[in-house]
Amino acid sequence: MVRKAGKEDIAIIADLAVLMWCDNSPEALMEEFSEILLGGEAQFFLKYADGAPIGFAQCQLRHDYVEGTETSPVGYLEGIFIKEGFRHQGYARELLTECEDWARQNGCEEFASDCELDNDDSFRFHKAMNFAEANRIICFTKKL
Repeated sequence: MVRKAGKEDIAIIADLAVLMWCDNSPEALMEEFSEILLGGEAQFFLKYADGAPIGFAQCQLRHDYVEGTETSPVGYLEGIFIKEGFRHQGYARELLTECEDWARQNGCEEFASDCELDNDDSFRFHKAMNFAEANRIICFTKKL
C-alpha cells in the first residue's frame, strides 16, 4: 500500500530518510520536512508492507529553471527510498507513480529528478523509470 503522508507522518518519514541521507539527524529532518509540507508545494508518500513503513518519496513543484525542461512548474523527485530487503520488487516504481500523478494534478507537464554522479544505483533506477539524462555537472565551492 502507498499512501499520501501528512504532518502526523513526519517522524516516520524522517526515520526512513535518515537511512538515505545519513549526514542528517531525524530531528533536523523532521523540522525541515515540517517546513516543506507547510509550504504547500510538496508532497510525501509512504510505502507500507505488512503494516510497516518500508519506504517514502518526496516530490515538489519547482518554478525555477530545471535542467532539460521547457515548462513550469515542473514536478521534481527530491528523494525516494526503499529499505534493504524490500528493494527490486517494484515498490519505488509505485512511489514514483504517485509522485507523477500528484505533479500532473498540480499542473505539471514535466517531471524531473537528479542524482549524484557516483550513485550508480540511483542512476540505474532513473533510467529504468524512463528518465532521460539531461546533463552532468560537477559543482564547486570554496571558503571566502
